[in-house]
Amino acid sequence: MARLIRKRETLLFLIIVVMIAIFSTRAADFATPENLAGIFNDTSILIILALAQMTVILTKSIDLSVAANLAFTGMAIAMMNAAYPDLPLVVLILAAIVIGACLGAINGFLVWALEIPPIVVTLGTLTIYRGMAFVLSGGAWVNAHQMTPVFLSVPRTPILGLPVLGWVGIVIVVLMYILLRYTQFGRSAYATGGNPTAAVYAGIDTGWTKFLAFVLSGALAGLASYLWVSRYAVAYVDIANGFELDSVAACVIGGISIAGGVGSVAGTVLGALFLGVIKNALPVIGISPFTQMAISGTVIILAVAFNARRERNRGRIILRDRAAAEIRTEAAA
Repeated sequence: MARLIRKRETLLFLIIVVMIAIFSTRAADFATPENLAGIFNDTSILIILALAQMTVILTKSIDLSVAANLAFTGMAIAMMNAAYPDLPLVVLILAAIVIGACLGAINGFLVWALEIPPIVVTLGTLTIYRGMAFVLSGGAWVNAHQMTPVFLSVPRTPILGLPVLGWVGIVIVVLMYILLRYTQFGRSAYATGGNPTAAVYAGIDTGWTKFLAFVLSGALAGLASYLWVSRYAVAYVDIANGFELDSVAACVIGGISIAGGVGSVAGTVLGALFLGVIKNALPVIGISPFTQMAISGTVIILAVAFNARRERNRGRIILRDRAAAEIRTEAAA
């Protein structure tokens, strides 16, 4: 039991349960199944973006343009829907995924081929993609009355008490778990971030792995762009502003190491849900938006400190085990 509690995911899950119990004492309906389903539905887009971010971070990189990718792609498909209302929804969704993947491929190419640091590349493309959204739209909004009913209604359609948006989030979680745990790409991503030198000696193309991680991140951002625009029934230049930081925060809180190679899908999902519960609960109990920002920032710093301490302890354990092995070898001699 003690070993189970020491696991990051289990501890984070218990913290979320305690938070829900505490918040429900201030708002009686907070812990109802309907409200919890609503919180998960509201957090589904963040979960998808956090999984996109996790994939990149595992390879010892970072994607600060993920929300800007969402903004440009969301604007593009919203304008496509407004201009060509007869286009099938599946075509628009595939277009969103392809556009997002192409923007991610630009990041991946610059990191892989030109060896520019990922934080520099994605800071630059963050601005570029936001600017592209403005140029594409001329600064104008695409509002609900310009979009088709099918475009808007599908993610909101309830199935077994949960909107399609929430089910899409669940499907993406399952697919990402399978991809990272059971495929060659998943193993390569962990190896690339965990020990790049050893990965190269093992025959892994670390540059190509980073490139694929950025492409996957962009594709997920593209999918999230449709879900965002249809969920909120509006597209404008600044949609999802700041969500790149939320995606990083969800990863860090969930135990994803910024140094790469460490973390799990379950941890990332729980980190996103942690933020989702906080963002839904604090307004209910009367906490001001500025205090909410301070609380969220404090949580992120504590999570980073916890991760750093855990990694130092892991290093000490490895050194201790090596020392013990050397002592046993000397004794046997």
